[in-house]
Amino acid sequence: MIDLGYFSLLLGFALTLYSIAGSMLGVWFRNQTLVRSAERTAASVWLAVSVSAGCLIYLLVTSDFGLKYVADYTNRDLPLFYKIAAFWAGQSGSLLFWTWLLSTVSAVVLHQNRDKNQALMPHVTSWLMISTGFFLVLNLFAANPFDRLGMVQPDGRVALMSLPDGQGLNPLLQYFAMVIHPPVLFLGYVGFTVPFAFAMAALMSNRLDCQWLRITRRWTLVAWGFQGAGILLGAQWAYMELGWGGYWAWDPVENASLLPWLTGTALLHSAMVQERRGMFKAWNLVLAIATFLLCIFGTFLTRSGIVSSVHAFGKSNLGTFFIVFMLTVLVIAAGLILARRASLQSDHTLNSLLSRESSVFYNNLVLVVSCLTVLLGTMFPVISELFRGEQISVGPPFFNRVHIPIALILLLLTGAGPFFAWRQTSVRILLKNLALPAGLSAAILVPLLVMGIREWRPLLFWFFCAFVALATLADYFRDAGVRRKNKGEGFLRSLGAITFQNTRRYGGYIVHLGVALLFMGLAGAWFNQETEKELAPGDSMTIGRYQLRCTDLRQGDTNNYAFIAAVLQAFDGGIQVATLTPERRLYKASQQASTEVSLHPTLREDLYVVYKGQSSDGKKALIQAFVNPLVNWLWIGGILMMLGTIVCLIPNRRGELLTPSILPGEEKSA
Repeated sequence: MIDLGYFSLLLGFALTLYSIAGSMLGVWFRNQTLVRSAERTAASVWLAVSVSAGCLIYLLVTSDFGLKYVADYTNRDLPLFYKIAAFWAGQSGSLLFWTWLLSTVSAVVLHQNRDKNQALMPHVTSWLMISTGFFLVLNLFAANPFDRLGMVQPDGRVALMSLPDGQGLNPLLQYFAMVIHPPVLFLGYVGFTVPFAFAMAALMSNRLDCQWLRITRRWTLVAWGFQGAGILLGAQWAYMELGWGGYWAWDPVENASLLPWLTGTALLHSAMVQERRGMFKAWNLVLAIATFLLCIFGTFLTRSGIVSSVHAFGKSNLGTFFIVFMLTVLVIAAGLILARRASLQSDHTLNSLLSRESSVFYNNLVLVVSCLTVLLGTMFPVISELFRGEQISVGPPFFNRVHIPIALILLLLTGAGPFFAWRQTSVRILLKNLALPAGLSAAILVPLLVMGIREWRPLLFWFFCAFVALATLADYFRDAGVRRKNKGEGFLRSLGAITFQNTRRYGGYIVHLGVALLFMGLAGAWFNQETEKELAPGDSMTIGRYQLRCTDLRQGDTNNYAFIAAVLQAFDGGIQVATLTPERRLYKASQQASTEVSLHPTLREDLYVVYKGQSSDGKKALIQAFVNPLVNWLWIGGILMMLGTIVCLIPNRRGELLTPSILPGEEKSA
C-alpha cells in the first residue's frame, strides 16, 4: 500500500506534465485533439492522486507504524475519527490533502466547461495543472507522506522497521472544530485557484471582457464562503481549546487566512462593476491573481517556519519552493498585464463621487489597505530582522489600533452602499433614505448611555452595526412591501419571492446583516472580565454577576488520556444556572497536556472557565474565569453570512422580477 501510494503520486506528476504540455502545444498548433487529450489527462491526475490519498487514509486507519507519517500523528488508541483527521494534521499529509482537493476542483471545472468557453479552457487547464503540479513537487521532493521508518545499520545499510505504537495526534487537534477547520479552509484556498486560472487564461487569450468573471463568479463565492467559514471555525477552536479566553490573537497564521479573504471580498464587489459598467478590468485581474498568491503565501507562512505561530508546522525546507513558485507566477502575471494594458482600458469613467461605482471603489480601497496593514504587521518580524538583525513583533495592539477606523468605514459603506445608484446618486434622496436608519441607530445608544456605558469605541461600533442592520432591513422590507401591495400577497411570501427572484442582491443583504451581527459581537470584547483563584471543594469565587462554587475535584482515565477536573456550580443572583467541569488532560501517547474549557453561553455573554493548574499540595485547583459579552453574536453573524452566501449561489427564479413601482430600485442592485 505504501508503494502504491508513492507510485500514484509519481504517475499523477507525470500526467500533470503531459496535461500542461498538451494544453500549451494544442493552443500553439491549434490542435483541438491535443487540447481535449490534455483535459482528459487532468481527470486522470485526479484519479491518481485519489488513489494516493486513499492509500494514506488506509495506512492511518489500520495503524501501519512502519510509515513515518502514521507513527508521528496517530496511535492505536486514537479514535477512528481522529485517525482519519490525521490525514491533514501533519506537513506532508496536509499537502497531499491539498493536492487532492485541487485536482478534484480542477476536474470539476474542466468537466463543467468541456463544451464551452473553448478560447479560454486550454489556458485554464494549463494553469490548473501548473498549480497541481507544484503541490505534487512538494509531496514528491520535499514532504513525502510515504516515507518509511528505517534504522541505519553498522554496515551503512538502512533496515526498515515498524514501531509498536505511534506518538499520537497533537492534543490541541483533538477537537471537532479543528478536525473540520482545515478541510473547510483548504477548500477556500483551493477554490480561489479557479478565478486565478481564468484570469490568467483571459490575459493569455486576450479575452478581457466580462466572460471570465461571469464563469468564475460562483466559484469565487464558494471559495469566499469556505474561507470565511474556515476562519470562524479556527476562531471557535482557539476559543475552546487554547484556554486563553479569546478567539482571535492576530497570530501570523490567523492573519494569513484573513489576507485572501479580504482581497476575495474586494473582488466580489468590484466584479459587479465590470459586469455592469465595463470598469475595473485590470483591477479585477489583479485582485484574482493577488488572492491566489496570498493563498500560496499563507501556506508558505504556515509551513516554512519563517514566523512563530501556535498554528504553524515546524521549520522545513519548503520555503524555497514556495518563494520560487510565487515569484514565477508574479512575473508572468505582471508581464501579461503590461502586455495587455491597451485592452484593459475601462469602458466608462467615474461620473460622480456619489455613485455605486465610487462606493465599490471606496470599499475596495479600504479592504486593500486592511490587507496591506495585516501583511505588513505579520511580516514585520522578518523585515526587522532583515534590516536590524533582530525580530520585533508589533503584536495585537498595533492591529487593533489600525483596524478600528478601517472597520468603522467598512460598516458605513456596508450600510450606505445599497442606497447608491449607478452613475450618479441624488444627495437629497440618499440622505432621505439614510435618515431613518441613522436616527434609529442613534436612539439605540440612549439606553446604553443610561446603563453607564461611556467607552466611545464600542458605542461607535454598535451605532454602525445598528445602522447597517436597519438600513439593510429597511431596503429589503420596502421592496417586499411594494410587491405585497401590488400583488396582494402576504408579506413573508413577498419577501421570499423577491429574494429568490434576485438572489445575488438579497443574498448580499443577508451577508451584510451577518457582518453587522459579527461586528456587534466583536465590540463586546471591550467589556471582557477575567479573574483567577485557587479553589478546594467548598470554596467560591466571584466574577461579574456570577458566583462559582467548587463542589468536587475529580480524576479519571481513558484509553487515550488521563484527566483531572473541577466541578463548579455557577450562580447568577443566587439561582444556579449551570454546572461547569473544566479539565486538564494528559495524553498518553504524546505525553502532552491540554485544557478543556467549560462554558455557559448565553446571548448576553459567555461564562468561560479554565482549569489552569493545581496548587503545590494538589488539594486545590487554580481556576481562571472569564465573562465575555456578546461572543455568541459573532458566531450567529458568521452563520448568517454563510446563509447569505448560499442564497447568492441559488439561480434566480424565473418570472417577473419586481413590480414596476420598484424597478428603479434595481439601479442599486448588485
